[in-house]
Amino acid sequence: MDISWLAMSVFMLVLIAPLAINRYFHLHLGKDIAVAVLRMTVQMVLIGLYLKFLFHLESLWVNLIWLLVMLLVGASAIINKAKLPKSAMMLPVIGGLLLGLVPILLIMMLFLFQPTPIYSTQFLIPTAGMLLGNSLSGNIIALQRLFSAFEEKQPQYHGALALGASPKQASEPFVQHAMQQSFAPILASMTTTGLVSLPGMMTGQILGGVDPIIAVKYQIIILIAIFATLTISVASAIQLTINQLLNHSGKLRFNAADL
Repeated sequence: MDISWLAMSVFMLVLIAPLAINRYFHLHLGKDIAVAVLRMTVQMVLIGLYLKFLFHLESLWVNLIWLLVMLLVGASAIINKAKLPKSAMMLPVIGGLLLGLVPILLIMMLFLFQPTPIYSTQFLIPTAGMLLGNSLSGNIIALQRLFSAFEEKQPQYHGALALGASPKQASEPFVQHAMQQSFAPILASMTTTGLVSLPGMMTGQILGGVDPIIAVKYQIIILIAIFATLTISVASAIQLTINQLLNHSGKLRFNAADL
């Protein structure tokens, strides 16, 4: 069942509620809400048209270029939201996303979906988008917590170094805390999925007429893939960041307080 553009436009009147809340509580978010909704709508329409074109084109190289664009945009979003320097952090963040995305994506394409061709745009691009999109917030939280720890607990870090700890050992509590904080939201979400919430992909499939059991299977696969991608990308990005941040003696190459 298709949704008409008129029906969609009328439905968007529900935005009156968040705008009213913004006005009543003087949140000063009216411009941000308007820009976010407008950009989201325009971007989604454009990507829909572009994906329709890609589905017909079915080119390996175009798909790989599009994946690279997604990685660059995702890495930039992580760095900007975490308020980190691009020059120092772009490679660690992109490296983390690559290490998290590529193995999981290959397993899904080669052994689960098995589309023809194996780089089928219909499977490759949406799946990569879901995995990357759900990894962004976790990476932002992890990097923010990591740099905050170096800023707020420098005496603890330097004390551990003075007692003979290696840079890896001295920074380990910061790494552990950053990763725990990063994984907490998705673990909470997975714990309540099916009882409190029905994920968007599963709901969309059911509304599209797919058998609920088939929709459940796909959703389980996607949630596990998202969790695996998130954990690998966060762990990789943090380790690459530590290597970038600390020299062999444990001294910070750039001051976290200046970030």
